[in-house]
Amino acid sequence: MYQVAVKIPDAVLHDTHMTENQSEQLAKKIVAMHYYLHLHISLGYCAQIAKLSEEDFIKYLGENHISISNFDDKKQFQEERNNA
Repeated sequence: MYQVAVKIPDAVLHDTHMTENQSEQLAKKIVAMHYYLHLHISLGYCAQIAKLSEEDFIKYLGENHISISNFDDKKQFQEERNNA
């Protein structure tokens, strides 16, 4: 598995009142959401990236006004369903 490191200034953590753990979790969720939205990576893989269950990742998408039922065609929907 590939790992990415992001350096966040201490002042940002201080200003946002976030712990390092919270900041790390947020970064994982945002990366996973980007992969899902723009690169069409499956819900299952994106949930793994976000370190969430698929159900919790779907809830996170909903909280960000992202529907999991927006598909360009029937084939894309079938692939997503098969990969879930």
